[in-house]
Amino acid sequence: MSKLETNTIDNISGSSTLTIGDTNTSTIALKSGATLTNFPTNTPAFRAYKSGNTTLSDATQTAIVYDSEFFDTDSAYDTSTGIFTVPSGKGGKYFLNTATRLTGGTANAFESAFVQLEINGTNNEYRQRSYSTSGGNFNNDSIELNGVIDLSAGDAVKVTVLLNVASGTAVLVGASGANAVTTFGAYKIIE
Repeated sequence: MSKLETNTIDNISGSSTLTIGDTNTSTIALKSGATLTNFPTNTPAFRAYKSGNTTLSDATQTAIVYDSEFFDTDSAYDTSTGIFTVPSGKGGKYFLNTATRLTGGTANAFESAFVQLEINGTNNEYRQRSYSTSGGNFNNDSIELNGVIDLSAGDAVKVTVLLNVASGTAVLVGASGANAVTTFGAYKIIE
């Protein structure tokens, strides 16, 4: 075993590839405290949540504004509008996810619910639930929506919800911090 001490390793002229390791299983270990630079990252990334309840108009599509953030690496999510805008130069594949908690206030209140991801004002992905008022006590539900979507710089992504209730009041449930039940996140995937 030998030790190589140098400041720069480069491929030979005319070659565009520098290979480290051979055909056997190789492990490259960094010493504690070492950092890597000029490597791709999984950013931008953000996760936001709705901190309080909002009364919804029955059978009306409503944009969800997640008013607080757990993190936002590129300040790309706007807590006042509920819109994530892909930053310049950051287009690519993104994992998007939402969790939407709904309540109806009275027993057997729900008839149907729709949660959708909109990109530039157009529905891209959605989840729909229909409820039987004769078979259960449907006045609380959580709907999750996940997907990997190609986004371009400048694309605007938001989440909307529509809840039909037979009786009672439609409510989008919010809570803070670790108790957050209505959340939205986007995470760029390294390609």
